[in-house]
Amino acid sequence: MNTIDAFHRDGAELYGHSSVRRGFLGRLALVLHSIARQIGCMLERRRGRLALLEMTDEQLKDIGISRCDAHREGIRPFWD
Repeated sequence: MNTIDAFHRDGAELYGHSSVRRGFLGRLALVLHSIARQIGCMLERRRGRLALLEMTDEQLKDIGISRCDAHREGIRPFWD
């Protein structure tokens, strides 16, 4: 094994990408991490949409969005 392979293997195991079969807890942790990341993305999207609703007409004009478009985007559900 050369040095690059050793670093790649060690780094992969460090981040949970080893070729060894995962146990139940390892798989559960991955699923929970994935769910938490997805919820975080949805909440971030919602915060961005709410920020559009708080912008003034001048700010919306600066970014090229009409008040109607901002309202339409701002009322969308967080999962959409």
